[in-house]
Amino acid sequence: MSENENTALIEQAYNNFKNGNIEALLQQMSEDVTWQLPEVPGVPLAGKRNGREAVREFFAIVARDQDVLDFEPREAVAQGDKVISLGDYRWRVKETGREFASDFIHVFTVRKGKIVAFREHFDTAVVAAAYRKAMKA
Repeated sequence: MSENENTALIEQAYNNFKNGNIEALLQQMSEDVTWQLPEVPGVPLAGKRNGREAVREFFAIVARDQDVLDFEPREAVAQGDKVISLGDYRWRVKETGREFASDFIHVFTVRKGKIVAFREHFDTAVVAAAYRKAMKA
């Protein structure tokens, strides 16, 4: 696929996420997709997952634990089989009621019209703080 086609695929993936169509988003991924976020202690959605079913579980955890308040991919840069997306988001952690905001960098790898890898970079400190439970006296 061309870089323009890869970028269009990622734009559609974001639209599927924003519209809550996780099933369509999952169908855009290879069966053996790798999905990776930084390791953040105490944050259940952090870490690496392999396979479409593990990514399905990831999105279930996101829906269970967080409310999206704002999610904006702002710029995409494609080269070869990579699409880099720069953006920002704001979430609320349901259990603590705390909000966090961060810029993000998403790195997608696309092969034969499918997302085969995803890696996210964000401010892990603000996410960890939002998930941290209040200490009891």
